[in-house]
Amino acid sequence: MLHDITTSLGGDEVLRRAKRFFAERVPHFGAFLEEEGPTWATFRGQGGEEIVVAVFPTDGGTRVRASSLLFDQTVDRFLSTLPGGDQEVA
Repeated sequence: MLHDITTSLGGDEVLRRAKRFFAERVPHFGAFLEEEGPTWATFRGQGGEEIVVAVFPTDGGTRVRASSLLFDQTVDRFLSTLPGGDQEVA
């Protein structure tokens, strides 16, 4: 599932928070940083499941797109911790 939100945080801060959140705040289903670039990060978790988080600068903030199958609720919970507007789920 694809999640999309716009936040007032900068992209670097969103990715920093994602790394901490997925490693520390999800004790039974932790996902750990696998690869990263300046505007994206991938995490690997239980059963090899992947989470992808990407950030894009926009007017007045940062657009955050995240995708996963098994960790769908966890991704939704992470995005709800970011200051911002409405979230879209596709």
